[in-house]
Amino acid sequence: MKRLFSIIAIACVMAFGTANATTNANANTIVSTIANTTQDEAAADAEESLGFHQELKKRFIEGGPGFMGIVLLCLILGLAIAIERIIFLNLSTTNTKKLTQNVEEALSSGGVDSAKEVCRNTKGPVASIFYQGLDRVDEGLDNVEKAVVAYGGVQMGQLEKNVSWISLFIALAPMLGFMGTVIGMIQAFDKIEAAGDMQPSLVAGGIKVALLTTVFGLIVAIILQIFYNYIIAKIDGIVNDMEDASITLMDLLIRNKK
Repeated sequence: MKRLFSIIAIACVMAFGTANATTNANANTIVSTIANTTQDEAAADAEESLGFHQELKKRFIEGGPGFMGIVLLCLILGLAIAIERIIFLNLSTTNTKKLTQNVEEALSSGGVDSAKEVCRNTKGPVASIFYQGLDRVDEGLDNVEKAVVAYGGVQMGQLEKNVSWISLFIALAPMLGFMGTVIGMIQAFDKIEAAGDMQPSLVAGGIKVALLTTVFGLIVAIILQIFYNYIIAKIDGIVNDMEDASITLMDLLIRNKK
């Protein structure tokens, strides 16, 4: 009986030890699998990130360096002009209400010279229009109005400077893309004519070039169109402020005359 109990005890100990060993082995296997999966995912993400740039470069080269280079040049020049205009317009934006209040207080306390000093110390086309109008107060209100209108046109021209170039690049980029499309199709038909047989491999290259140039041209046009619309909206807002400020200035001068 004692021998039976001893055999059972030894069997339990061996079974428990085997179970622990199996559990540890399974745990190590699971940890290794998770680690390998994480490393594979990280490697896949890095490969995908690198692959996007390589794919973009590949498609750009396949589209033809001639037309694709010109389309890229349109994008670079258009963005350069757009960024310059956005910076200029943001610097030209003035708090018209605050400026009008300061000019009115200066007219009441220090006269025209004090109001002109306020305008000199304020940036933007609205302050410049105010200064031109105040500078001609002694010549009469009619001359003040003419000066304000004339100088307002000058300021508007400065706001719209080089904006027409952006619209040119917006129109030029897809046109170049379509020209690349036509040239690609012509090349495809030339290959068919030379081979004397209609094979998909002969046509695929020309059609791919045609589609790539069209896609890149449209992408450039869309990007520049967004910047163009923002610039036009910004210019319209500043012009409206200029017109309101001109009317307000005339009202201030009429009240001071009385």
